[in-house]
Amino acid sequence: MNIYLDNNATTALWPEVIEAMRPYWIDYFANPSSPYTFARKSSRAVQEAREQVASLLGCDSSRIVFTGGGSEANNAAMFMATALYPDRRHVVISAVEHASVLAYADRLEQLGYRVTRLPVNRQGCLDLSIYEKALTPDTALVSVMAANNETGVLFPVHECARMARERGVLFHCDATQAAGKIPWQLTESNIDLCVISGHKLHGPKGMGVLYVRDGLRPPGYVVGGDQEFGWRAGTENVPGIVGLGQAAMMARDGLSCMGNEVAALRNRLEQDILNAVPDVVVAGSDAVRLPNTSMLLFKGIESEALLALLDMENICCSSGSACMSGASEPSHVLRAMGFSHQEASGAVRFSLSRMTGESDIIACVSAVITCVKQLRGNT
Repeated sequence: MNIYLDNNATTALWPEVIEAMRPYWIDYFANPSSPYTFARKSSRAVQEAREQVASLLGCDSSRIVFTGGGSEANNAAMFMATALYPDRRHVVISAVEHASVLAYADRLEQLGYRVTRLPVNRQGCLDLSIYEKALTPDTALVSVMAANNETGVLFPVHECARMARERGVLFHCDATQAAGKIPWQLTESNIDLCVISGHKLHGPKGMGVLYVRDGLRPPGYVVGGDQEFGWRAGTENVPGIVGLGQAAMMARDGLSCMGNEVAALRNRLEQDILNAVPDVVVAGSDAVRLPNTSMLLFKGIESEALLALLDMENICCSSGSACMSGASEPSHVLRAMGFSHQEASGAVRFSLSRMTGESDIIACVSAVITCVKQLRGNT
């Protein structure tokens, strides 16, 4: 049986999520926008899911827009923000954002925008004084993630959003890794646009959420219908929406487990490996991190070789973001943190979930110790 420790890439569906979705594939298949009674079951299910997601994010359900995933929602947020301020030609992002934000910023740059990419320090943290100086009257948008998908390092996004609001700049936050792992509250926040993804919290793939702050009226990014308040036209994916709602409710109820049991297992994984294997560094070890994420750098080892050996032991982990898995270069996140090419080449990310058990950690640690010894030639 696989020991799955790559939950920042994707998560298994909760059985309850599958059961919640099932009727809307088979029995209640009607278009929720149709006027007849049979369709009302689907329409009510969409609204209930919207309320469940809003409960997880701490906001009003009328601010929730269902999308086709986190990357789509990130692209949509950046499109909306720049469309609201067409005369402003500057955007600010962190250097360690998800590929969907980095690529959209690159596209904006090609269209003539000026893009400021904020550096991070050795622990993967932002310098707020540098951030503040980057904001100008020409800035249309700031995009800073809530938690890094590779290291788990948390960013002070609520403070960043406050500073942006004071300067009349829209603030977008990619919270795909944070939602369901740490408490999240948008009602009292200055965040204007926020994104989460269903498959990061044991919900279905191909489902995301874009939160749009009350009072913000950007243009729609998919036109041709009034669905999703006119921001995303197209018939709703009712089973996916229902599954995302169920997953959001279960994530909200499981936050204490994330902060306690899962964090304890992650800490044990790190400490047991550090105690047994020399020359290992925990990326972002002195920063505040997600409770489930550990990025370890093994000196003198290529991560691809270690991952291959761990795969033979049925241990599922990664060298970083799944969206960057085809890249030949080491993690852009680790390079931005100041790690050398050689250091970053030995990185392996372990990411846990509420489905992870103590036996998984024991087996993983044992396999890592054996595989590292083999690769270092001291078996």
